Amino acid sequence: MEKTLFEIQKMDCPSEEQLIRMKLNQYQNIKHLDFDIPNRRLTVFHNENKEAIANTLYELKLSSKLISNETIANTEFETNNNQKKLLWSVLVINFVFFILEMTTGIISKSMGLVADSLDMLADSFVYGISLLAVGGTLTKKKRIATLAGWFQILLAVIGFVEVLRRFFDQEKLPDFKMMIIISLLALIANAICLYLLQKSKGKNEAHIKASMIFTSNDIIINIGVIVAAVSVQWLNSNKPDLIVGTIVFILVFQGALRILKLGK
Repeated sequence: MEKTLFEIQKMDCPSEEQLIRMKLNQYQNIKHLDFDIPNRRLTVFHNENKEAIANTLYELKLSSKLISNETIANTEFETNNNQKKLLWSVLVINFVFFILEMTTGIISKSMGLVADSLDMLADSFVYGISLLAVGGTLTKKKRIATLAGWFQILLAVIGFVEVLRRFFDQEKLPDFKMMIIISLLALIANAICLYLLQKSKGKNEAHIKASMIFTSNDIIINIGVIVAAVSVQWLNSNKPDLIVGTIVFILVFQGALRILKLGK
């Protein structure tokens, strides 16, 4: 068996990991992929031609480079079912809070909450694409990714249009109390997700580390919505809510483009 190390400079979140997994799915003699997202490294254990793998990674335009290659003894790799259950738990929590934040965001007229709900949905898509399609064909995975990506883009565009409408119209101020309460609940939910990931036996593995980074970013967004809520009340203006909503919508849109790459 060969062990080949690649540097992938633009691999910075689970979306790129899934993109790479699906792209390399065409090779039957790849035994295992070990992702180190924080350090932008991928180790491939395989019996394939390393140049062919390198060319396939290059096609993704993620600035990949072959670092090293060596021959090793055959190794058995096992799937950790406990990690799958853990990621399912994180997915469910994210999806439940997508529904909660979307509903309360509409009721309270807060674009920050609506945008944050779409960020939760983006996380659910990233986990769902890999988990719901386990054992499925490459075509099935690509179809799911394409539908998820376009749906997320549609929601993000609708969000941008609504932000512009509210920016120029005299709109009722968002309910800052509801913004704070729901954002605090979402922050607690993300903190629970982070705790579950940190206590996982596989917490030092790359994909779990990546999920921890993803969830930590969500906590920062939750805090941003809370700050926006306080600013709405303090300044008697909906502009802080619209600014935070716009920033999060941009992040959601970028995430959707990454998901769409999975469907190519």
